[in-house]
Amino acid sequence: MDTGRAAKSARTVVISGVPDGVLKDDVMSDILVIHFQKSKNNGGDVEDIIYPTREKGVAYVTFEDQEVVESVLKKNEHRLEDKRLSRYYPLKVTPYFTNVFSSVTSVLNMSVFKDQYVLEDLIQELKKKNTALSFGPLQSNGHISVQGSFPAIKMLRDCLLLKAKSLSEDKNEERKSRQRQKKQQQQCRLTTDTNNFVLHAEREKQVVVLDTDIYLYMKNVLPKKLLANTDVVISDITDGDITTLYLQKTRSRPNAAQVLAFKEEIERQSLKLHNTLCKERIYLEEYTREEKQKYKLMCETLKSHYPSVLVIPYATHIDVIGNSSEVFEFTREVNKEVQSLFQHR
Repeated sequence: MDTGRAAKSARTVVISGVPDGVLKDDVMSDILVIHFQKSKNNGGDVEDIIYPTREKGVAYVTFEDQEVVESVLKKNEHRLEDKRLSRYYPLKVTPYFTNVFSSVTSVLNMSVFKDQYVLEDLIQELKKKNTALSFGPLQSNGHISVQGSFPAIKMLRDCLLLKAKSLSEDKNEERKSRQRQKKQQQQCRLTTDTNNFVLHAEREKQVVVLDTDIYLYMKNVLPKKLLANTDVVISDITDGDITTLYLQKTRSRPNAAQVLAFKEEIERQSLKLHNTLCKERIYLEEYTREEKQKYKLMCETLKSHYPSVLVIPYATHIDVIGNSSEVFEFTREVNKEVQSLFQHR
């Protein structure tokens, strides 16, 4: 069953920009099938179509042959045209499981291991164990750039955090031996091993590694209560595409279980967003300073109509993050409005 599902997903594309409410759903489905079966659209035999879906303006089309998917994706522009439509509608076609958050870059600080390892040897070991990741050159300050899927980078960072923690504990082993012995004697008088673990964990920070864009979406779009836990102090360190959160209780006698539950909720939300969000980039390099400013102002103006879309302006581009249909509509409207301003200058 799993093999069949994987095969079908590889033959499926996501269609965004389907005109909603213009025609009956079954009629729109027929028009979409006809469009993606035409050779002029690089199409082929359609096995299945799902429309409507939970996302407005989004459909899923599954082809009988996986090669058709590659062909359809290569077409620069898909225009949905039919005599039953009053005009044509541009469509955006993407692979079913393609996710803009699947490739991120992180800079790791390996200098913390220089007293215990030859860094070059450690890097070679990491490369062998993490073949899906691409490692840049090791810098003189111990920093190294790593690129790959977010889950793979997260796993690597979690592993290095544990290794660094273990080294720190080993380094203090001799100095703390007497204190540990005394602590162990005290712990033996406690009623259960579980209590021992909780008391130790209460003094530890919880660490969550997130994609930076997903963290910003959580922080700025999701209900504020998610990251506004008054019992937990959140400190964040952003390193390019990766943001690390450190969670710690505010009270003098923290409840480790509450901090752990908060961490797990953030991770659940992150996984959900990782599987549902997409990102569109509006490139601004070719525009003048005045034109760039118009793009940014137009994004701000239209933002109120798209409360579930996050807009992040940069000097050379604007990132638009949200579900596929809203991102598609937002960027199309921004481009349309700005181009109209340019024409009336």
